[in-house]
Amino acid sequence: MFATVIVRVSTGRIPVAADVTSECERFLAREAPGRDGLLNVFVPHATAGIAVLETGAGSDEDLLAAIDVLLPTDDRWRHRHGTPGHGRDHVLPAFIAPHATLPVIGGRLALGTWQSVVFVDTNVDNPERQMRLSFLG
Repeated sequence: MFATVIVRVSTGRIPVAADVTSECERFLAREAPGRDGLLNVFVPHATAGIAVLETGAGSDEDLLAAIDVLLPTDDRWRHRHGTPGHGRDHVLPAFIAPHATLPVIGGRLALGTWQSVVFVDTNVDNPERQMRLSFLG
């Protein structure tokens, strides 16, 4: 069994680490009830990624702070269109992959207790994004 859908994600005009676990769970409930398999989450953008981490306890903010340290928004980047420092957004997917493949058991994500699926977007020039959810049973 294979199912896929595009989900719109509004990330706004500031860097975000947005929890999209509920969108993934809704997709699985609709397309893979009771099934075992794999969920692939893919971001079709050159400036965003998918991470699996704890949210709500500061780790999401810590991730954004670490990105600012590793990839500052200054004039060092050769890629220069968009807002100042936008070149760092194009380097982000080398550190936070634009995809994740996750186990599904009984139609539900088999994540660890504190794990969430997080859409990471530092590109403030594009507030509306997409992610492709694909289930392979």
